[in-house]
Amino acid sequence: MTQSDPVIEWLLDSDPSIRWQVMRDLIDAPERNWMAERAKVETEGWGARLLACRDEDGQWAGGAFLPAGFDPQEWREHGQPWTATTFSLSQLREFGLDPACEQARHAVELIGANARWEEGGQPFWQGEVEECINGRTVADGAYFGIDVSPIVDRLAGERLDDGGWNCERINGSHRSSFASTINVLEGLLEFEKSTGSTPRSRQARRTGEEFLLERHLFRRLGTGEPADERFLQFLHPNRWRYDILRALDYFRASTILTGAAPDRRLSEAIDHLRSRRLQDGRWPLDWSLPGRVWFEVDDGQGEPSRWITLRAMRVLRWWDAELSIDT
Repeated sequence: MTQSDPVIEWLLDSDPSIRWQVMRDLIDAPERNWMAERAKVETEGWGARLLACRDEDGQWAGGAFLPAGFDPQEWREHGQPWTATTFSLSQLREFGLDPACEQARHAVELIGANARWEEGGQPFWQGEVEECINGRTVADGAYFGIDVSPIVDRLAGERLDDGGWNCERINGSHRSSFASTINVLEGLLEFEKSTGSTPRSRQARRTGEEFLLERHLFRRLGTGEPADERFLQFLHPNRWRYDILRALDYFRASTILTGAAPDRRLSEAIDHLRSRRLQDGRWPLDWSLPGRVWFEVDDGQGEPSRWITLRAMRVLRWWDAELSIDT
């Protein structure tokens, strides 16, 4: 796969946040080259634009989970707003902002000093109460060099009997949620990348993975029917929502970290991913979440998406390479 591929050329004709990942994950560019491209996220394009949206105190939109002065009617009429600190940090992590760069270090320091969760007023890096929020907080904190081990330990103790997590646990839910589970798994994986993890966190990650694998990433365990048809449609940005591409990208990263072979129970989701490829080699954005954003990073619902295409191509490249080794 080279730059002469028209899809690769289309991906490279984009923002630095996409280009550096294409260079690393799809065309095997030398590390010095993709690292130089990655450094541009701080100063150019979407990364620089999002960094410029910060308040003087380091937060985005004046809040941790919700913008300052948020009116619940906005959520009812226009959808959940995505401009506050937690979602902005997660998007910078997706862009690949170098956690060692000056603006990243300054941002996380100010957030630690000034951001408080609306739910209980606790400091941002101590976490909230919902598992899916805490999963993303762990992912962001570990990525940006914060000690989030107390939140990790709490999440490990909040697993349900089926091995996963559900944000409705405190309201009596006994069954894990696909969405809550993937949010926590991504956090635990980032923690493992950053710290080497703990036996307890690794065990929690294994049971969470098994929850998804037993269900082939999208099926109900009891009936075999799709748990939600939207799990098979591709979404970006995911925020807290689940789809099979998000899960496949997670399992790719997990096996690369651990050296494990891909689990064959992923094959049905892989086949579905292949089936959704357009004739020109790209993948479409099936839907996006309503609600306030700082700016758009896709060309619109139904249009080919660079983000979806990047993730799909690197998942299939990983799967096919591992399969050829195995056979």
